[in-house]
Amino acid sequence: MSSAQHGGVTVFLTGLSGAGKSTIADALVAGLEADGRPVTVLDGDVVRTHLSSELSFSREDRDLNIRRIGFVAGEVVRHGGTVVVAAIAPYEQAREEARALVERHGRFVLVHLATPLEVCEARDVKGLYARARAGEIAGFTGIDDPYEPPARAELVLDTSVTPLEESVARIRAAMDAPA
Repeated sequence: MSSAQHGGVTVFLTGLSGAGKSTIADALVAGLEADGRPVTVLDGDVVRTHLSSELSFSREDRDLNIRRIGFVAGEVVRHGGTVVVAAIAPYEQAREEARALVERHGRFVLVHLATPLEVCEARDVKGLYARARAGEIAGFTGIDDPYEPPARAELVLDTSVTPLEESVARIRAAMDAPA
């Protein structure tokens, strides 16, 4: 049974900056759309620009941003839609609140991209990790602000050892698994 027959579903990709969230989201969305399935993408950076521009990077504001993402995802799922979220979402409680907002209406598949910090730093084309280590960026997740690994991830992937195509296939399988 395909995930389209399960009703609405949110795939929530979480992990450190550079873990592969956007890369996997892009490939997942391309595959779903190629199958004729419309997808709503909620990228953490884009949501911050358009829906949460007034928020800082304090814990409270990060949590509020993730709750907003969870609310929007839940509304799309309520109408049978498919949502792909790509957000660092560093705190467990906020991810669980997003899960609850979605699960009122459909399925929530949490995917933890457990890519090691050193790999994420090596991939950092924007130089954010170097700036954080130099003290130019305060509160940077993984450096001087924690990332709490999910306790209830439906899927855990390390993109440093799991190829993109396999990662997407495993996520699609998790989407299609019985609830």
